[in-house]
Amino acid sequence: MTDPWSAALFRDTLELIAEGVTELVGFEVAAVSVVEDDGRLEVVAVAGSEDCRDQLLGHRTPVEDIQAEIDNSESWGALRFVPHERMGIETANLGWIPDIEVSDDPNAWHPLDLLLAPFYDAHGELRGMMSMDVPTDGQRPQPEKRRQLQKYVEQAGRAVIAAHDRARLAEQVRLAETTREVIRRASAEDTLEGVFDYAQKTMIQGFNARGLWIRTFDEGGADVGRVFSSRGIDLALPPFMAELGERTARMLWTEQDVAVLSSELRPDYVPEEAYARVVDFLKAVGVDSMLFAPLGVGTRCLGNLVLTRDADQGDWSETEKRAVLDIGHDLGRTLLNTRNLERERRLNEELRTLDGYKSQLIATVSHELRNPLTSVAGYLELLDDTDGLDPDSRRAIASMARGVSRMSGIVEDLLTLSRAADPTVKAKRDLVDLSQLLDEVVDLATPTTTQRRIKVLLDKPDRPVTAYGDRDDLDRVLTNLVGNAVKYSPEDSEVHLELSQVGNRAEFRCRDHGMGISSDDQAQLFTDFFRSTNPEAQRIPGTGLGLAIVKRIVDRYRGEIELESGLGEGSTFTVRLPAPAEHD
Repeated sequence: MTDPWSAALFRDTLELIAEGVTELVGFEVAAVSVVEDDGRLEVVAVAGSEDCRDQLLGHRTPVEDIQAEIDNSESWGALRFVPHERMGIETANLGWIPDIEVSDDPNAWHPLDLLLAPFYDAHGELRGMMSMDVPTDGQRPQPEKRRQLQKYVEQAGRAVIAAHDRARLAEQVRLAETTREVIRRASAEDTLEGVFDYAQKTMIQGFNARGLWIRTFDEGGADVGRVFSSRGIDLALPPFMAELGERTARMLWTEQDVAVLSSELRPDYVPEEAYARVVDFLKAVGVDSMLFAPLGVGTRCLGNLVLTRDADQGDWSETEKRAVLDIGHDLGRTLLNTRNLERERRLNEELRTLDGYKSQLIATVSHELRNPLTSVAGYLELLDDTDGLDPDSRRAIASMARGVSRMSGIVEDLLTLSRAADPTVKAKRDLVDLSQLLDEVVDLATPTTTQRRIKVLLDKPDRPVTAYGDRDDLDRVLTNLVGNAVKYSPEDSEVHLELSQVGNRAEFRCRDHGMGISSDDQAQLFTDFFRSTNPEAQRIPGTGLGLAIVKRIVDRYRGEIELESGLGEGSTFTVRLPAPAEHD
């Protein structure tokens, strides 16, 4: 992170303020210090002699030492005066001591006198300080000089606080951008490896870290989980580290907090023995400090996130800690979503396998049934040709023949259903003339429509309407839809068939004025072997395979099927299939 105090404009501003104190108020030396991230006050601007500037500029003093002097000082408004007899800082730590004679005058300035102006922000936190030394008149400042000095002190204070605020805002913006980038890129991945691969690269750069590792807990914490490190999935955590990390993560998730651990900082909840082993491990992997954050969703802790730094990369700021905790929430949600996706993927694979077994079973059983049915049908024909059979015998043979025919139809439906659902059978891409097919389907249905006085109204263009697919499959789609429309329509009604081409789709619409389909039944209408719950529909023979076959075939050729219906309102089925564009 860029040091905000290194900005030339900021230093120039403080230099001018310090020079105003020396030239206009009457001090030989004025210095401005700011609080750095490591808890020390660093001198960043000095007005005075070259010797004084060389010794003071960059000098650092622990904040607690300065605060002790402030607490022991005399309050002069915004100024704090520490007489030499009260000073507690070791002279070796002062950075510079003026070479002036000690006077017996009680109002004379002593070389070890301190005149300070601490700068506090709105939260009462010390952000910087101005110090003045060696009054040009040799006397401790009187009220009038103090009032003049206070004007410059207030200007310097505003500049320091503003710079702190700008630095804090810049850090917040930087980390917010890092957080957004982590979640945006990680959320686009659908595997844990992909999620954490993107997260680590962005976070290492955004948080100025040396490395990063993420450990996930299996549901229920059954084992050591999985570890993703910035060097690949190759970080072998010792068992004690895994156990301590999981226990700490669950505790931190409950408290919604993060932890920092280094060779100089031990969290209270980490036992001494465990802390020593952790420090040894960090040294072994070349790390000085780590920022430890939990990952989770709701009440569930799903893992932990660790960012690491070397000694020269600085301490972890409060803003960074808050940002990492927020990322822990976001990555927790991403982790849960990814796990759910992986679980869903496995379940889908299992369902596909089971569906394959089902299709294979249906195909095997159907083939085994086809041969004996063919034999039975053949022998029934021979029996029917036998001379001298009485009428009852012929009626029995005819009844058996109808049963065999119906069973053969079911077997053919099962084979078609199995073939349409088999992913190993490649779908054909022949160019099929749907106009010709539809004419043939209507002709085959004519005996039934004539007998029941159902009028079929056909609306299609003069030119061919073509679609990609297998001719037998598309014939089955049209046959089943038209057959259902006729079967479930009342006598003396109409069935409307429309065929057209819209762009790169061939569109077939079949509308009847029959009993219609309830909304509950529509949700399961294309399921294998489903029959309507409507008692009126159940009285009409059927296997529940016709529409399931239509749906499978339409899906196989990447088409669409829609239904508009309601009880007593008839039904309209619309099928759209890929076709050559109209201008082709």
